[in-house]
Amino acid sequence: MNAYAAISHDSSKMENIKGIIFDYGGTIDSRGVHWSEIIWDGYLSAGVGVDKASFRDAYVYAERELARTRHILPHHNFHDLLLIKMEIELKRLAEGGFVKSDAARLYAAPIADYCYDAARNSIEEARPTLEALYRSYPMVLVSNFYGNVESVLEDFGLRHYFRSVIESAVVGVRKPDPRIFSLGVEALGLAPAEVLVVGDSYKKDIVPAQSIGCRVAWLKGKGWTDEEDAVMHPSIIKKLSDLLDVAL
Repeated sequence: MNAYAAISHDSSKMENIKGIIFDYGGTIDSRGVHWSEIIWDGYLSAGVGVDKASFRDAYVYAERELARTRHILPHHNFHDLLLIKMEIELKRLAEGGFVKSDAARLYAAPIADYCYDAARNSIEEARPTLEALYRSYPMVLVSNFYGNVESVLEDFGLRHYFRSVIESAVVGVRKPDPRIFSLGVEALGLAPAEVLVVGDSYKKDIVPAQSIGCRVAWLKGKGWTDEEDAVMHPSIIKKLSDLLDVAL
């Protein structure tokens, strides 16, 4: 399926798009691949001897801990975030006896370095697409994040592409609640049917965005579950640059 067919079977419909909403994590910084997979590769690269099921349990625990307690502060960039998150994960694994007691000291920095480099490589690959779309459309970022996405964007040189940033930790609404996409549409000052939403998650991006009448493009990579990996949808694109075939 080519990018044109993925987004629309009617060229006139694409002409109605007047603004774009981008997801951030998983979309711009990992080519549509769920971040658990990137971090798992970081574990393998660092030589952490843990099975994937135990890692996934620690990943979920860390996500919940970050939601419960304000470990991530607004000034933290992505590398800072990764170090904090890796320390939480590795301490959880050590408490369960899955890794050495000093695993956080040994492995947190190497894993964070690996993941930060992976994010930067993905972002540099995405940058020409973002630059081209930025010249033609107003764009807004809508993201589930930890309260520091502005610092992350500034560190990677991405902030200027987005007219507004709608972050879950700031606005108090999280995907898949469609209200967070409504905030993005309002920031663009457009009707939902005039907005294209680009995201990597079927349940958190595509379904809620469509529910309020937005057009969608699903950057589909390796997801969190086999169930989501099996889902097919006419909006699937293989890479962000596919957007250029239909938007410009």
